[in-house]
Amino acid sequence: MIDLHTHSIFSDGELIPAESAQRAYTAGYETIAITDHADYSNIDFMLPRIIDACARISRQGRIRVLPGVELTHVDPSDIEPLTLQARALGAKIVVVHGETIVEPVLPGTNLAAIRAGVDILAHPGLITKEETILAAQKGVFLEITTRRGHSFTNGHVASLARICGAPLVINNDAHAPGDYVGRFLALRIARGSGLSDEETASALENSRKLVQRICA
Repeated sequence: MIDLHTHSIFSDGELIPAESAQRAYTAGYETIAITDHADYSNIDFMLPRIIDACARISRQGRIRVLPGVELTHVDPSDIEPLTLQARALGAKIVVVHGETIVEPVLPGTNLAAIRAGVDILAHPGLITKEETILAAQKGVFLEITTRRGHSFTNGHVASLARICGAPLVINNDAHAPGDYVGRFLALRIARGSGLSDEETASALENSRKLVQRICA
């Protein structure tokens, strides 16, 4: 299993990176990305520390940990420059906190993230067909999430992705030890969102392809 959207104490997660990685490893994950919430105020402080921690953990050989960010609740006009800054600072993966229906995310966030070419648009809520088509064209992965209220629109995301040919990934958005749901429950949540077995397998493979692209 691969999870490319997790959080540590460097934002609103409960665990330090080493413990988060160990919890994920114990739950059966082979690769995770630590993608703490970021904006202009903390991105240059947080990323170097996450990069160092990820490198040290990965060298132990039990689990691969990739450094990244989740750009969160920023103005849509800031998403592209922050994406460029994150990549320049060494982020391997850039996630944007999409327009989930359970948080007051600014309208236009989904579109700005897709236009910026981020890696993953997390929990994109009631994403439009036009945005989903653009995500397919730009190769931006849309997230099927196992996390609580963010998962309320998984079915909508899955349905539009199928119609528009947009790539999906399955993530936990892990903040706490119990958020690493493991393979069995992740597959059941994916099926509950309306994905077929073949589509679920494709979403899991997409995570692997994204890791291969990142690490090439």
